[in-house]
Amino acid sequence: MKTVNIGGVPEHFNLAWYLTLKGGEYKDEDINLRWKDYHGGTGAMTEALRTGTIDMAVILTEGIVKDIAEGNPSKIVQTFVQTPLIWGIHVAHGSEFKSVEDLKGKRCAISRYGSGSHLMAYINAENHGWNLETDLNFEVVQDLDGAVEALSNGNADYFMWEKFMTKPIVDSGIFRRIANCPTPWPCFVIAVRNEFLEANERIVKIILEIINNTTIDFKEIPSIDRMIANRYALKLEDVQEWLTLTEWSQSHLDEATVKKVQQKLIQLDILSAQRPYHQIVKNV
Repeated sequence: MKTVNIGGVPEHFNLAWYLTLKGGEYKDEDINLRWKDYHGGTGAMTEALRTGTIDMAVILTEGIVKDIAEGNPSKIVQTFVQTPLIWGIHVAHGSEFKSVEDLKGKRCAISRYGSGSHLMAYINAENHGWNLETDLNFEVVQDLDGAVEALSNGNADYFMWEKFMTKPIVDSGIFRRIANCPTPWPCFVIAVRNEFLEANERIVKIILEIINNTTIDFKEIPSIDRMIANRYALKLEDVQEWLTLTEWSQSHLDEATVKKVQQKLIQLDILSAQRPYHQIVKNV
């Protein structure tokens, strides 16, 4: 049996992986797929791909494109979620900040450099015409729990994270969401280390076929909204809204999107040079 280590965030987007693992679908194909939760998000996973701790990752598009362009020996093999990620912009509930403009020059909590929370802070700053050199300051907090602590004790001023996962923190009066910032591209892709992909392309294809067979009809799974609400401690109505906004993908990441992501990162001065499509993506 071939062991494959895969990483992803412990969020509702990845429930399909849990369901296919629980159903033993990979074992039926003689694959021992071992899932690891990465609470630190994309920055932690790009590091794990570089070190070989994991073979595959379900990861934010902008984060892995940037890291591959900067030498991560991996390839994107497929888009996983086609729709944008809606990032909530959060402050402490009792904070004096009322609007995004109030956050100009303030301290932004990020899970780590190169993470989605880091890169999207630049997107948000550009959307509001801020000076990217002087109006952005960062405080590394590792994960969502670290952000709660940093905003609550005043070590950071705002934090960007997927709005539905942070909704319980908003509802409980710890965070206050003052705006949303959607990604300008599909949000999640599946990436594989080059060394593993070259030696195990057939295995990767089988894994993709299994997960795609689940995501293509994911919304039709009986009581899927209740399952998500219970597993991730979300309100049923929030899950139902999220499902209407989210579309999974079974397709390759196209060249135009890869170019768009890189051009935006270069424009924001967080990527130095654009790489050709074949260096970023391998369609298996």
